[in-house]
Amino acid sequence: MTLRACSIALLAVLVAAGPALAPAPVVAQGKDVFIPLLVYRTGPFAPSGIPIANGFVDYFTLLNERDGGVNGVKITWEECETQYDTKQGVECYERLKGRGAALVNPYSTGITYQLIPKAPVDKVPVFSMGYGMSASSDGRWFPWVFNFPTNYWSQASAVIRYIGTQEGGLEKLKGKKIVHVFHNSPYGKEANPTLEELSRKYQFELTLLPVDTPGQEQKSTWLQVRKLNPDWIFMSGWGVMNQVAVKEAAAIGFKMDHFIGNWWSSSDADVVPAGDGAKGYKGATFHAPGTNFKVHSEIVKHVYDKGKGAGKKEEMGSPLYNRGVVNAMFSAEAIRTAMKGAKGQAPTPEQMRWGFENLNLTEKRLEEIGMKGFTHPIKVTCEDHEGSGPVLIEQWDGKKWNIVSDWIQPMKDVVRPKIETAAVDEAKKLGYSQRDCGKEK
Repeated sequence: MTLRACSIALLAVLVAAGPALAPAPVVAQGKDVFIPLLVYRTGPFAPSGIPIANGFVDYFTLLNERDGGVNGVKITWEECETQYDTKQGVECYERLKGRGAALVNPYSTGITYQLIPKAPVDKVPVFSMGYGMSASSDGRWFPWVFNFPTNYWSQASAVIRYIGTQEGGLEKLKGKKIVHVFHNSPYGKEANPTLEELSRKYQFELTLLPVDTPGQEQKSTWLQVRKLNPDWIFMSGWGVMNQVAVKEAAAIGFKMDHFIGNWWSSSDADVVPAGDGAKGYKGATFHAPGTNFKVHSEIVKHVYDKGKGAGKKEEMGSPLYNRGVVNAMFSAEAIRTAMKGAKGQAPTPEQMRWGFENLNLTEKRLEEIGMKGFTHPIKVTCEDHEGSGPVLIEQWDGKKWNIVSDWIQPMKDVVRPKIETAAVDEAKKLGYSQRDCGKEK
């Protein structure tokens, strides 16, 4: 998150395509809802950043073209290139926040950590969907930060639960060897405390192996893996790191169906460069891959058939494209909820925060917006900004991703106490005080 020639060629093609595929900035109007889009269509992480950005833009375009926006209020946006660099990301935010930003999606844990202290001052909700500071899931301490439908700690616990089921029960994990290969950054390290606690609880041997950014050189890491001969590998990688890791795992003959990437390590760009060696590789997700959903046909009809698509129609449905679509949908539904207190107008910052905190996305609503079976219902509350959503496991068959598990519940008995303890510690660093959610209901 050294490539052989095929990987370099793939990266070059995707990076070169990025600027060409990027839509022209949309200028916000007074009564529109403006959303700054922090993207990375260039740089070493472009293969991951491009499909996310395209999914975002396509869904917002769909709403504008088909519905005239959210409740008739247009969504406007402007992309700002971060190259997945924290400093550039903060600069993008500072430049765009004055446009009346309804929310911000940092799309980087490093950027998220920098924006959290700014959120209550600038009154811009930070929506770090499935990433960022896991402690911010406690809304009593972090009223302006949201990371639903689930966070890194819940994901790690769900993955361990899945591994347990594959071994015949969590009690069977005793003595098993599990390696966590992680991007040596705030993002990559997020899962480590939870994995360490679970290793003590279930008595499996945990080995933590960091990979320095961008992750093109991993020979020493996989020499350690070969020496350890683990039963399972979990990976929190990003960008080219994932491509290299999958290729190196295949090269040492590791059982690919025992190699699980987190939801930022299981996209097409992560497995295609490895060819047949990637078959069997698995990944965590909180939404389905593919285009067998009404929302995709609606995007084709109202966006691509009108020549307004952000990318190529045939690239729809990849895990990271769908991630962008889901993220944009959650944002739009939070805007829709916020409008209940805004009498149908563009919501104020306080109303926008309320909209996120009172989001209740039901099965019925998912069906109405063409996403039945695409993702899981989610309910956000004052106390719980994570929603404690379940996790799915997908697997690469050499051509496409397939869901190979039922929804897996995170270990809330382990994760929630950790969140509450960490929230107090992190909030103290920022000088935050705890609010009484009972008084706000």
